[in-house]
Amino acid sequence: MNEKTITMKDIARELNVSVATVSRSLKNSKLISKDVREKIQKYAEEHNFTPNLLASNLRNSSKGQQLNIIGVIIPQIAHYYFSTVLSGMEEEASKHDYMIIAAQSDEMFEREVEICEAFRKTRVCGVIVSQAKDTVEYSHFQKLIDSNIPLVFYDRICTGLNTSRVVVDDYQGAFSAVEYLIKCGCKRIAFYRTPMKIEITKNRYNGYRDALLKHHLPVDPEIEIVCDNRADAEDITPEILSKDNRPDGFFAINDDTALGILYSAKRMGFRIPTDIQICGFSNGIRAISCEPMLTTVEQRGTKIGREAVDVLIKHIKGETPKNKIDKRIVKTRLIIRGTTKRLPENSY
Repeated sequence: MNEKTITMKDIARELNVSVATVSRSLKNSKLISKDVREKIQKYAEEHNFTPNLLASNLRNSSKGQQLNIIGVIIPQIAHYYFSTVLSGMEEEASKHDYMIIAAQSDEMFEREVEICEAFRKTRVCGVIVSQAKDTVEYSHFQKLIDSNIPLVFYDRICTGLNTSRVVVDDYQGAFSAVEYLIKCGCKRIAFYRTPMKIEITKNRYNGYRDALLKHHLPVDPEIEIVCDNRADAEDITPEILSKDNRPDGFFAINDDTALGILYSAKRMGFRIPTDIQICGFSNGIRAISCEPMLTTVEQRGTKIGREAVDVLIKHIKGETPKNKIDKRIVKTRLIIRGTTKRLPENSY
């Protein structure tokens, strides 16, 4: 049976000293006599005492001191990409003795506002955020900045504020994917995307469009579909593929949407990649859990997370001046698998 976790109050009561004496002794303060310090330290070690760092930080916060904690806002924690970003953040933060507190906005503006206010009141030392899909008003972010809390965006950035950010090269990733589909023989490529108010969508759309224009293929709004999840893709795709001028290629804003296209096309009897070719964007675990496996653009979420924390800590420590904006772009990589034809490596 596990022993009950003891607190500094427990140690103080057992040794008949004050909590302040326990705290100072555990920090090896010379204000406490050597005999008392050693007695308290020995008792703490024998009873496997571990200090509650979060509680300590919160106490310091109530005294107006800054926390050694970074607040992170994630749109959806279940999304593979965001989970890898968070992993990278925690990996980098731990190297510098910072803790991460992550909260999920669940793609809701109101929830995002609540989280920002909680972080502000808790006096975290900085905030890293990927904004929700429906965020169009930014006063909650400005409030953090006005409270001298450094703010860094990743993935979905806020164009209404001039802040540091870390993003993948969405334009080049999309351009490379669509150009590969074209080189594999696709003449009519549909794009399943999120609303154009989101910056990553604009960048990926520009890459999609420019690849078509480069190869003298028409840009057709009829096959630019607002769809960013598997369920909707499964509903929409059968109608798209039933038309006489159906697409022979699909580029999707994320892997889940691409898998919805794949499932629908196979169910309708199309051969992949002979009849239809598909490319996603993310390179999550689901990309290799389907048949055939999905060609996709790798976002490198772990690196995004590490870079975002590095940018923020440099702001916190003053290594990057307040008036300097750090903008970092992480390169993508096209991963060729079974949903597209395979070309010789030197041809793309």
